[in-house]
Amino acid sequence: MTTLRAFTCDDLFRFNNINLDPLTETYGIPFYLQYLAHWPEYFIVAEAPGGELMGYSECRGIAAALMLCVFTVMGKAEGSVAREEWHGHVTALSVAPEFRRLGLAAKLMELLEEISEKKGGFFVDLFVRVSNQVAVNMYKQLGYSVYRTVLEYYSASSGEPDEDAYDMRKALSRDTEKKSVIPLPHPVRPEDIE
Repeated sequence: MTTLRAFTCDDLFRFNNINLDPLTETYGIPFYLQYLAHWPEYFIVAEAPGGELMGYSECRGIAAALMLCVFTVMGKAEGSVAREEWHGHVTALSVAPEFRRLGLAAKLMELLEEISEKKGGFFVDLFVRVSNQVAVNMYKQLGYSVYRTVLEYYSASSGEPDEDAYDMRKALSRDTEKKSVIPLPHPVRPEDIE
């Protein structure tokens, strides 16, 4: 049985099996510690019966960071309430290969959305590589839609061109008119994102 528990600093040294996936964006230890310090209630770990981490997800904005050992999600809350932009942002969501297709990603996203609802968010958003169609399709099945394309959002390696990202969003109950998910008609650049 999978156990959900609070993320601890020790977990930083236990999730390499998840972070080494080529589609997972990785960060330095100070970045993870910043999320843990600012949004500890949103940093949760999913641990397999044997104690191995199954995955993680990072969220920001309304602030929701769920970290699963084998699967994690990390996030936060951000934006302006006055402009109806207060929202939860998924910084990272990753599941270890051996624990995929078990519904863990959907469960973590559901928890993040619940936290964002409780924090009064208008929507939850995330960025995903345009080429990662498996993830794009999963998010669409979870009710997310492409809000805009962000040109050259992801840095490439070894001389390849930078990769575009989709900014995908899901409206929450506070956005009764679903204004937060009306797609932009044109792409934007990373420096244009607030």
